[in-house]
Amino acid sequence: MGKTLVIAEKPSVGKDYAKALGGSFKNQSDYLESDDFVVSWAVGHLVELAEPEDYDPKYRLWSLNRLPIIPEQFELKAIEGKSAKQLDVLRKLFKRRDVDEIVNGCDAGREGELIFDYIYGYLGSQKPLQRLWVSSMTKDAIREGFQHLREGK
Repeated sequence: MGKTLVIAEKPSVGKDYAKALGGSFKNQSDYLESDDFVVSWAVGHLVELAEPEDYDPKYRLWSLNRLPIIPEQFELKAIEGKSAKQLDVLRKLFKRRDVDEIVNGCDAGREGELIFDYIYGYLGSQKPLQRLWVSSMTKDAIREGFQHLREGK
C-alpha cells in the first residue's frame, strides 16, 4: 500500500495534521513525510480562473458590447509569483508513484473548497480523493476526522 497525500490550506494546519497523525515525519521544507503520509499545503490561492484575454486577445480591451463573456469551458491558470513554487511542489507530489490517494484537508468553507478544487483540477489528477472534515483542530478531533474520511466527490 502506498502513501496518502494530505493537502492543507496553509503550513501551520499541515503541521498540526502531521502532529495528530503521529509517527516520524521528516521535514522536506515544503512538505512533511512519514512512512504512510505526505502532508503539504497551499499557501492561499495557487490557481485562479483565466482572464478574458486568456481566451481571446480581443477581450484585453474592455467593452460593454462584448459582455457577457461566458466561455464554453472555464480554464484555470497558475498564479504567478511566490505561489508558483508551492504549486510546483504539489505537482510533483501529486505525480509520485508511491502516492495512492489524496486527502483534501483544506478548510471546509467555500474558499477552502475552491482552493483545493482549483489545484486538483489544474493538476489534472485522477487519483482517488477523500475529504477530511474536522470541526476542531485538537489532536483528537483531527485523528477522528482521519478515521472517518468522506468520499471526495
